[in-house]
Amino acid sequence: MPVSTTSFLFPDVNVWLALVVAGHEHHATALRWYESTSSNTHLFFCRITQLGLLRLLTTDAVMGGGVMDQVEAWLTFDYLLHDERVTLRDEPSHIESIFREITRLKRPAPKDWGDSYLVAFADAAGYRIVTFDRALSSKSPSALLLRV
Repeated sequence: MPVSTTSFLFPDVNVWLALVVAGHEHHATALRWYESTSSNTHLFFCRITQLGLLRLLTTDAVMGGGVMDQVEAWLTFDYLLHDERVTLRDEPSHIESIFREITRLKRPAPKDWGDSYLVAFADAAGYRIVTFDRALSSKSPSALLLRV
């Protein structure tokens, strides 16, 4: 009898956005990846990825003619949560020390904070980051880089 493996995956905002926006340039890749995950795969949002998705869905410069109002954005988020494998998780209690450890650059780095937080969250929770972003994937040795 085959052994069932459980995966804990942590998609970044761009993966969630590509998954729910049919006109997104990476939609087909995100959808293929999502559909390839098994019933033993758990996919997680944190508050930052949730807020990022909601913000992008309601941003005209991102969504163009498909821009959503807040009610539509919430409905889209809730639709994702209808998949029993998708969950919004609270911040792990020990994230602070990991976050501080990986944010020790000796130069200004305003764009590093968000990626570092996601890496710290994933590390603290034992999740694997899923991303289209090479820079983010390079920060986490276990990251899954989706290729287009």
